[in-house]
Amino acid sequence: MKPIWIVDDDQSIRFVLERALLREQFSVRTFANPRDVVKALADDVPQVLVSDIRMPGGSGIELLGEVKARHPGLPVIIMTAFSDLDSAVSSFQGGAFEYLPKPFDLTTAVELIRRAVQESLREEVAEATPASAPEMLGQASAMQDVFRAIGRLSQSQVTVLITGESGTGKELVARALHKHSPRAQGPFIAINTAAIPKDLLESELFGHERGAFTGAQTTRRGRFEQADGGTLFLDEIGDMPFDLQTRLLRVLSDGQFYRVGGHQPLKSNVRVIAATHQNLEERVRQGGFREDLFHRLNVIRLRLPALRERRDDIPMLTRFFLGKSARELGVETKRISEAALERVSTFDFPGNVRQLENLCHWLTVMAPAQVVEPKDLPPEVIGPAAPAASGAGASAAGAAPALPPEAAASETPRATLPVTWLGDLQRDARRRLEAGERDVWEALSQQFEAGLIHAALEFTRGRRIDAAQRLGIGRNTITRKIQELGLDD
Repeated sequence: MKPIWIVDDDQSIRFVLERALLREQFSVRTFANPRDVVKALADDVPQVLVSDIRMPGGSGIELLGEVKARHPGLPVIIMTAFSDLDSAVSSFQGGAFEYLPKPFDLTTAVELIRRAVQESLREEVAEATPASAPEMLGQASAMQDVFRAIGRLSQSQVTVLITGESGTGKELVARALHKHSPRAQGPFIAINTAAIPKDLLESELFGHERGAFTGAQTTRRGRFEQADGGTLFLDEIGDMPFDLQTRLLRVLSDGQFYRVGGHQPLKSNVRVIAATHQNLEERVRQGGFREDLFHRLNVIRLRLPALRERRDDIPMLTRFFLGKSARELGVETKRISEAALERVSTFDFPGNVRQLENLCHWLTVMAPAQVVEPKDLPPEVIGPAAPAASGAGASAAGAAPALPPEAAASETPRATLPVTWLGDLQRDARRRLEAGERDVWEALSQQFEAGLIHAALEFTRGRRIDAAQRLGIGRNTITRKIQELGLDD
């Protein structure tokens, strides 16, 4: 790993930071003024640059501009006195990773630099990745199953039914099936049957002859004709009107259809891929969908997992969509802190990948700083604020904690449930403090986390992923905590 560069005219600042970083196994190079940094950049590049704002012979803001012009992905931390806070805030517009107010806590400074190093390493990986956007992203096992299915179907022209909640990427899968099929050189035509009025949908699918109805001034080819030799993607097939389902069944059976107002049968060589977020079996039972059409479409079924079923993919997708939004808007890509990413990863995303993409677009526009923190997330992701306690006698120690759904649904009223652990915690903390113990926070925090994880694992019979979801944390987090707390023993 490349060294961390520290730029400050104050020798004591350079010395203290250098010693602290060396203890953390980082290599360090120090500079007393920006001029020497600019010269050094001709031959070398740091992993992270930490610079003061006001120095003889140059400004940290000017140095920031020089560095960003040469190395846009290099994280730069600006050190500033409290009186220079306005300058530090304005430096974000120049692409600073973060600012470090003086006088600073050394532990905080090292942690901030470590975060910047992690960001720098991610930037290097991103730069090494081909610039072309991937068709689909996903490392979770559920998505790997989808990718394997697309691979197995690559030489087939069989009809496919894609199911999954709205926003899971059904059209992306349909396009991938087309792209990797023998029909890849033919057209890919997509139509959302739920978005077109019933009176127009028949004409959209099968075309119409001139004069077939009022306004039909010319003959029009329908989607089946347009997709000849290629693939026709019928999205939200579950919403197709019942009478049109009969015509679609005829096309799928013998490949023949008539334009609206036409008398000559037409044939089209089309592979049909359908998709729906509805339960088609239930629609058949309710009489809203033809059973014979269902069986004609349901030759091969691919189910796309909801985003909450593939939480491991959320960090990768979040960074991808932040980069995509930044390119579309012509701005610098926002970074997201690990704490904010952890919060995003525990959100259920009822709108799935589409909702995550919209969130990243919102953050690109609305997040005030270049690094997105938990406080920058929208309210639906952060969650509702806890209501203020009413009455003068209410206190944090006496307030009942929020109950899980299982407890909330029980017959025992919330107000009658005994809450003693907060008082026990305070008494234990006071006893430790009076005994002169150090690191009380760490010791009690570890006991608290271990107790939560142990209870969750008991409840889920050792299933870590299930336990993590019920606790509202990520799978990687619970695995790391189990190792740190020695719960594997």
